[in-house]
Amino acid sequence: MELILKQDVENLGFKDDIVKVKNGYGRNFLIPNGFAVMATSSSKKVLAENLKQRAFKEQKLIEDAQKLAKEFGKLDIKIEAKAGVGNKLFGSVGTIELEAALGKAGKDIKRKAIKLAGGSVKVLGKHTASIRLHREVYTDLDFEVIKTAGEK
Repeated sequence: MELILKQDVENLGFKDDIVKVKNGYGRNFLIPNGFAVMATSSSKKVLAENLKQRAFKEQKLIEDAQKLAKEFGKLDIKIEAKAGVGNKLFGSVGTIELEAALGKAGKDIKRKAIKLAGGSVKVLGKHTASIRLHREVYTDLDFEVIKTAGEK
């Protein structure tokens, strides 16, 4: 079954992509939830016209995302967390904490765009996160998890 995605769907595609999925997935999940529409010949023509009109805007968004990616290399992100013996954290640092730290640094990045290796950080030290700024622009962000001020 061919569908046109109306919004980004994780592990499937991005908005306005034409994707092939199994019939049940399309009929029972994607279409009823408003994630996709059937890819008929008329809807493909409308999509092609919309994509032509959006091409210029898309290029501008890519350029802005690339500029933002360069700024991420200059950021010094430190996240405080409580730690015990052997520099192991009580709990973990995940995308929510990283989103908050980026917000304090003036960068509005949603947590769905942040990927951490292993899902979360459980030890003190320097780590790297992958951030999707645009469907074609990814960047790596280096950050450090430090002990909460006042801890030994």
